[in-house]
Amino acid sequence: MSDTLAQACWLTQPGHAELRTEILPQPGPDQVLVKALHSGISRGTETLVFRGEVPASEFERMRAPFQAGDFPAPVKYGYNSVGLVEQGPAHLLGQTVFCLYPHQTHYVVPATAVHLLPPDVPPARAVLAANVETAVNALWDAAPRVGDRIAVVGGGTVGLLVAWLAARLPGCQVQLVDTQEARRAVAERLHVDFALPDAARGEADLVIHASGQSEGLATALNLAAFEATVLELSWYGERPVTVPLGGAFHARRLILKSSQVGQVATAQRARWSHRRRFELALSFLNHPALDALITDASPFAALPEVLARLAASRLDTTLCHRIDYPQ
Repeated sequence: MSDTLAQACWLTQPGHAELRTEILPQPGPDQVLVKALHSGISRGTETLVFRGEVPASEFERMRAPFQAGDFPAPVKYGYNSVGLVEQGPAHLLGQTVFCLYPHQTHYVVPATAVHLLPPDVPPARAVLAANVETAVNALWDAAPRVGDRIAVVGGGTVGLLVAWLAARLPGCQVQLVDTQEARRAVAERLHVDFALPDAARGEADLVIHASGQSEGLATALNLAAFEATVLELSWYGERPVTVPLGGAFHARRLILKSSQVGQVATAQRARWSHRRRFELALSFLNHPALDALITDASPFAALPEVLARLAASRLDTTLCHRIDYPQ
């Protein structure tokens, strides 16, 4: 059997990526060979990696499941791949799957590392799966209650997904808050109320912050009601963060809490595995309205340039940028 050649995107040094050719091993009896159809750029994390902003203290904790190389570079990084199983166990052969794999045309992984797409989830939308998983875990950490007033600050892909899921809770009043007026149209597609920071509704029972900016965190704290929780989803890498803990922060007895998808939320951990959580996330992707979150698409050959553009500007309006592979 002839060798399988693959092309993969490598960050060769901070600020520069290129496509490299690799020879893949033949899959073993418990492995699959996947041909990539699409991958998604995780806007916040991958641009931090591209700029070389992963702190040395987080080099090990920030490793992606199938990362090659080490931070800061050279490194092959990413975790939103959708593909077709070309070789493997009979029950997976020919199936469309999601895998937490970097941007690469073909790859070999254990069969247990892939997740079957539900029949009603199109492959092009499934690049949102890891973002939905993050949103699910965030809401588990946040523990909203029926009827809560919920503010979500930051209308990136994860913030929009958190707001969309929260808005489906009985009686909850959910408002997405962002500085970009362009996010209003996307929020409307998801049937989520939208406001610019100056017009946002205060006295929220729960605030979830996902803007990745210090100013957004200040807004989140300002919107929180007495003894409310502010859940921090943003990850800042090496950037310093100014947190306004003066003023009424203590008088209002606010709770500032972190959330990170690397661990299943504490309240669910005894019963939910990572696989069960991921299958739940995939099940939510049967809603066509979520296509509004995939704002851009480019061929795989353009990926190095796309990463450079996204990393260069935090004001870019791109949400999820999908990468399409040659078929």
